[in-house]
Amino acid sequence: MRIDKYLWCTRYYKTRSIATDACKKGHVKINAKNVKPSKEVFTGEKVSVRKNQINYEFMVLDTPKNRVGAKLVDLYRKDLTPKEAFENIELLKFAKNYYRKKGEGRPTKKDRRDIENYNNYDESE
Repeated sequence: MRIDKYLWCTRYYKTRSIATDACKKGHVKINAKNVKPSKEVFTGEKVSVRKNQINYEFMVLDTPKNRVGAKLVDLYRKDLTPKEAFENIELLKFAKNYYRKKGEGRPTKKDRRDIENYNNYDESE
């Protein structure tokens, strides 16, 4: 079975074309090698998929004939993704918290002065 079809069948990607694009961009690796979307995937191979800043890793147990339900996905793969990968995403969420919420508009005059002081910007020079 093709790797793009396998990723679609095991519900890593919503559509097969998205899975194909991920393969072309180098987000999918089989046994630590970048692959094309037409690469055949076999039982026992280790696949890693980079999606949403997480490197998912799994072992192929079997190839499904069609797209399978979410409850049946574990029959066709063994998840090897380390728990640290998911913990790093939680840390990134905290790092992105700013004092100003997204969509609140332009910086105020005080905000601009703070930014200029932070950048050691001096208008007199």
